[in-house]
Amino acid sequence: MIKIGIDVMGGDFAPKATLKGVLEALPFLAADEVMVLIGDEEKIKAELLANGADATKFKIVHAPDIIEMGEHPAKAFQQKPHSSISIGFHLLKENKIDSFASAGNTGAMLVGTLFSVKAIEGISRPCISSVAPKLNGSTGVICDVGANADVKPEHLNQFALLGSIYAENVLKIAKPKVGLLNLGEEEGKGNLILQAAYPLLKENLKINFIGNIEGRDIFNDKADVIVCDGYVGNVVLKMGENVYDILKAQNITNSFFDKVNYEIYGGMPILGANAPVIIGHGVSSVTAIKNMILQSRDMVKFDVCNKIKAAM
Repeated sequence: MIKIGIDVMGGDFAPKATLKGVLEALPFLAADEVMVLIGDEEKIKAELLANGADATKFKIVHAPDIIEMGEHPAKAFQQKPHSSISIGFHLLKENKIDSFASAGNTGAMLVGTLFSVKAIEGISRPCISSVAPKLNGSTGVICDVGANADVKPEHLNQFALLGSIYAENVLKIAKPKVGLLNLGEEEGKGNLILQAAYPLLKENLKINFIGNIEGRDIFNDKADVIVCDGYVGNVVLKMGENVYDILKAQNITNSFFDKVNYEIYGGMPILGANAPVIIGHGVSSVTAIKNMILQSRDMVKFDVCNKIKAAM
């Protein structure tokens, strides 16, 4: 049985949007895939009743507190042990759930990952990955998009391995091509960190490294796995989201940029943790929550964490 833990209270539109997303995800789950709803039990049951749903189809774990978006992540995680995020990570650590997903405080999710389930042995810095749609209709992955603003060359080398395992097992890409995001294609380009990372990636026999790529290559099929630090990756991610928002505001329909819409992916996995953790967007809609849950399920189903452990 797969037990998918969901923070019902996290996100700008929780718990209403979260629980509607839960109900939309339900038909896509197998009989042995169960959602564990973590949050205020009274509010969860009342909202399920308002939507005509049967509460007995879910396991509900009471969590009376909420870590708000503006709170300091580390302090809130320690000072609010009965929050939905803190209890979610406790259940994950105790193997009472197989994955944990939340659209709540991103910092608290990172703190919970590092101090509760911890990083896989050999991984010095887990990273957040995001999907990168391609012009040819395929899908790639970009690592990191926000967990590590400052990195060392060896961290980028690990991001490449983490992204490759995710691309191969979840996106089903055979021998995914790995590119280092840089300001030029030549081997000597970039700052000192990128210059030092290049030979590490080149010598890494566990990945299919194709060299440096530039910003113009993000949406073409040159690389399936795009490696960068979290600062650069987050800028790329937010720029893509903003382009989609601008086109939508101007009533412009574009089949490619529709794929940049965060809703169709739901959330971003933290790769390199000992258990599957998915971070959703704070403004997650019902559709985004549904897809966050399904991605959380897929991380368990495809055994991504254990495959990363084996690779390390």
